[in-house]
Amino acid sequence: MISTEDLTFFAMIAASPSLAEAARRLNVTAPAVTQRLRALELRVGVNLVDRTSRGLNLTDEGELLASEGRAIIEAMDDLSERLARRTTQVRGHLRIAAPHGFGRRYVAPIVQAFAQRHPAAIVTLELSDSPIRQMSESWDIVVHIGALPESDRLVTTLAPNRRFLCAAPDYLANHPPIERPEDLGLHRCLALRENNEDVTLWRFTHPTLGGATVRINPTMSTNDGQVIRDWALSGAGIIVRSEWDVARDLATEKLHRVLPQWSLPPADVVALVHARRGRSSRANVFLQSLREALASPPWLTPTANG
Repeated sequence: MISTEDLTFFAMIAASPSLAEAARRLNVTAPAVTQRLRALELRVGVNLVDRTSRGLNLTDEGELLASEGRAIIEAMDDLSERLARRTTQVRGHLRIAAPHGFGRRYVAPIVQAFAQRHPAAIVTLELSDSPIRQMSESWDIVVHIGALPESDRLVTTLAPNRRFLCAAPDYLANHPPIERPEDLGLHRCLALRENNEDVTLWRFTHPTLGGATVRINPTMSTNDGQVIRDWALSGAGIIVRSEWDVARDLATEKLHRVLPQWSLPPADVVALVHARRGRSSRANVFLQSLREALASPPWLTPTANG
């Protein structure tokens, strides 16, 4: 006998590159996931997953269970939503994915307020260095910053977000002046590796001089936004960073903008909504909460260091 809990469990297995990652997302230990998967396979009488050195591969039976199970879960969600519409309560399981730094600072408080206002709802918030990879069938809303890949999801812009070239004043005072993008070749540049972007190619636009592209050779790189910001604050080099993360540092002059007359491509904050579950009342209500909280972007400051 297969339960809905089994279907939800296996859906997470199918959406994860490894059992270890599935365990992390389920907030349990890897041995617990392995044991539960083995028990499920014994009950259904077939192997569902082939484990290889490259990760997980679903067997034909595993693909069938994942596909049919997803349809059953969606049907149950739809039934729950139809019943919820007959009440004034927001019900059901809302699944949200968001970037680590932005998710911690801005999305998590919105999630907490939503859960307090709607105690009949269950909310899961998954933070990732690349939430766009979470665009599987299991997520209702994905908060994303930056360029978007091809997707069949509905996209809603939540807030504008510029990107700035910046560095600590001590670094700028002790290194050659930067008057044009090409001068960056003489400097320590730091790279943030995220969203599978080519982070060593920095593109600039000037209102009268046109465009310029610089290929940097980063002296340090990381996939964590907090780390690269801390490096810049300590004077380690020059970074490209979103306005939401460095606006306060610029206002307090802990960081200075570099080449302020040259602009970088913006990285707006958007929400990608599941084409079906995005129409649920819980997703609509949470999306409205996001819009209201970010309508006047909280990171914008009245002064900008230039």
